[in-house]
Amino acid sequence: MPTGPSVPVLQVLAPDGQRNDASAEPAEAAYLAALTPQRMVAMYRDMVIIRAFDREATALQRRGELGLWVSSLGQEGAQIGSAHALSPQDYAFPAYREHGVVAACGIDPANIFAMFRGVDHGGWDTEAHRCHTYTLVVGGHVLHAVGYAMGEALAGQPDGPHGGAVIVYLGDGAMAQGDVAESLVFAASYQAPVVFFVQNNGWAISTPTEAHVRVPLARRGEGYGIPGRRVDGNDALACFAATSAALDAARSGRGPGIVEAVTYRMAPHTTADDPSRYRPASQEQAWAARDPIIRLERHLRQIGALDDVAKAAIDAQGDAAAAHARAACLALGPPSVDGLFSRVYATEHAQVAADAALWSAHRPPVGARCRPPPKPPHNLSRCPPPQARPRRIGTKPTPPPRRLGLPPHLRSAWWGRCGRRWAMRCGPTRKCW
Repeated sequence: MPTGPSVPVLQVLAPDGQRNDASAEPAEAAYLAALTPQRMVAMYRDMVIIRAFDREATALQRRGELGLWVSSLGQEGAQIGSAHALSPQDYAFPAYREHGVVAACGIDPANIFAMFRGVDHGGWDTEAHRCHTYTLVVGGHVLHAVGYAMGEALAGQPDGPHGGAVIVYLGDGAMAQGDVAESLVFAASYQAPVVFFVQNNGWAISTPTEAHVRVPLARRGEGYGIPGRRVDGNDALACFAATSAALDAARSGRGPGIVEAVTYRMAPHTTADDPSRYRPASQEQAWAARDPIIRLERHLRQIGALDDVAKAAIDAQGDAAAAHARAACLALGPPSVDGLFSRVYATEHAQVAADAALWSAHRPPVGARCRPPPKPPHNLSRCPPPQARPRRIGTKPTPPPRRLGLPPHLRSAWWGRCGRRWAMRCGPTRKCW
């Protein structure tokens, strides 16, 4: 894995599952020392469940049940490892691929389907779960996260409900956005308690990272005065340790930080993408050997925290989560119009209440369908007569070939047997067609 100029990489678990804490800094080593086997098993369980959910969601999109899906395949270690570092007071701002983070915040991942199925704008109780909704605008949510962190620093108490830090998830492509540059300026200027967790998965859709990044992204904050840390993004323990240390620094008033998790997007950018057109299969095979779930499973087996029986039980939980996701997706009905009035203001608003009452009074019956207005009749008076233009004796008009199988409103602009081009609106009514 490339390390870049003078940028060390934190790696705790090797691909074969062997653990080595030598590359950890003192603050990170303290969190690694306190990591129990039960906590690591919980991380492994969350990674298995979210991968099963993600594969089921991809299958649902291929069947036409979802309009689009953004897979997190291969990035479970970065997401679950960092999410396990959050405290109840912290607040997470995901982008659109962080299904593992959403699940770790206590949200049913099936709630994501409403947005990708097109029946809702998507959302949940953000204050109850301390997790913002998805943002499809690349880099746009980073500004929101920094602003929220500035508000937390001004209004919160260290031990109160608003005394935590903020973590915002973004990709390597988003780091090239102007919104992110502005966010770094404000975060550094106000020493906002925010951690920028960058999932460098190697590709900004079809653009490789090395095409637009000349130095490791962990060094991007140096010009702003923000420290950075680069970790192996397929190592859940390394992501947990680095994120825990960065969040602790933010909570204690030492300012923002950047964590760059070098991972790989094993699936297409979205289900509308075809990665075989821009990256070789050999690259995918090389990164498949660094699978984050297999790596943590090997380590748990080495320390005796996981056996075949426990693994089968966790796999069964993943299958159950996939079945639940499938049933939840198929049970989604059409959107309710009442949500247009109930989700506008936090408290009751007089004008919105009046609009809701007007809608209730004129609500169409259940099952009623709107009928389109009848089409106006053709204006035959504007159609030229068939023999309005005489032709020379001995000649014969050669109209273009007739194109069958098209609707009348397309055929009407062409030539008829009379040799004259008709008006668009009245061509099909002539007898000479």
